[in-house]
This record gives sequence, C-alpha cells and structure tokens, in this order.
Amino acid sequence: MRERYHEQLHMLNRKMIEMGALCEKVIELACTALLAGDGSKACEVQPFARQIDQMEREIESICLKLLLQQQPVAGDLRQISAALKMITDMERIGDQAEDIAEIITFLNGRTGAECEDIRRMADAAIKMVSESVDAYVRQDVVLAKAVEKQDDIVDDCFVRVKNTLIRMISENMADGEYALDLLMIAKYFERIGDHAVNIAEWTEFSVTGVREGDE
Repeated sequence: MRERYHEQLHMLNRKMIEMGALCEKVIELACTALLAGDGSKACEVQPFARQIDQMEREIESICLKLLLQQQPVAGDLRQISAALKMITDMERIGDQAEDIAEIITFLNGRTGAECEDIRRMADAAIKMVSESVDAYVRQDVVLAKAVEKQDDIVDDCFVRVKNTLIRMISENMADGEYALDLLMIAKYFERIGDHAVNIAEWTEFSVTGVREGDE
C-alpha cells in the first residue's frame, strides 16, 4: 500500500511537470505568433490549451484519490493541497495564452514591434512558470521566492508598454485600436506572471505551511 502511495506521488509530480511544460508552450506559441504577425500560428495555441484543461482534470483526480484513499498527513498533505490550487492557476495561464492568440488574429499581420517590452514580458513569464513548477517538484523555497521577485520585471515592463502605447496614440490616433489590442496582450502577460507568483507561493506553503501572500 505504501509503495502504491509513493508511486501516486511521483505520478503527481510528473503530471505537474507536464502541465507546466504545456503552459510554457502556449505562452511561447502566442509570443511567436505575435512577433511573426501570423494569425494562423496563433490558432495553434488552442489545442494545447485544451490539453492543459485535460491535465487539470487528470491531476485533480490524482490528488483526490491520494486524499481519499491514502489520507496523507503533514508535508504530503500540504503538497497535494498545493497542487490542487496550482493547477487552477496553470489552467488560467492556458486560458490567457488563448486570449492573447485570439487578439493576434485581429491584428492584420502587425507584430507589436513598437513594444519590445511585450517580448520581455513573455520571456519573463515563461521563465517564471517553468521555475515555479520546478520549485514545487523540488520543494525548493529559495527558488519559489526568486520567482516571486521576478514579478517586478513583468510589472516594470508593463508600465513601459503602457507609456509606449500612450505615445503611439498621441502621435497617431488611427493606431488607437491597435494600441488597445497590444495593451490587452500585455495585460494578459502580466496576469500570467501573477499566476506564476501564485504557484510559487503555494510551493512555499507546501514546504513551510505558510503562504507568502497570506502573511
């Protein structure tokens, strides 16, 4: 029975890594589609987002089986409970990447080249998602805290994007709709960073029993 319990915990970790990798994939796809001005590329995001939805259900099932059948205590209980919270954030990351992709299909081939900080936001978000899931699997509080600090990079980029777009509109009102589309894309990347922070905070909780955001 105990061997089966540890097998299920290992499976949980593997599934979390797979779901995290899918989240990285959809963010990268959305960003690549934007930089290429390729609406057809943006359409590739949706199938991966559906896989993320499926993985959320699979991981939820594993967690519930562990809770109901194995009755874990202490650290294991926190780890499983944290996973249930984290998959909600990862599912929302998939949704937001899909939202970005949808906006790209309406940009008529424009690439957001006027806002290099959007690419920086995407790169930072991918790194944060990857490291937050890695921190959970390794139960690494130091790495989790490092992810939380990286959110400042995303926030600073978002401020610069807003300032750039304000200038764009003031110089050419005809670009107003395009600028608003880019602002929405940047906002979704900012939210993805927030979800990565949530994942890192739940990782910290799974190890210490204290969640940074609740202090």
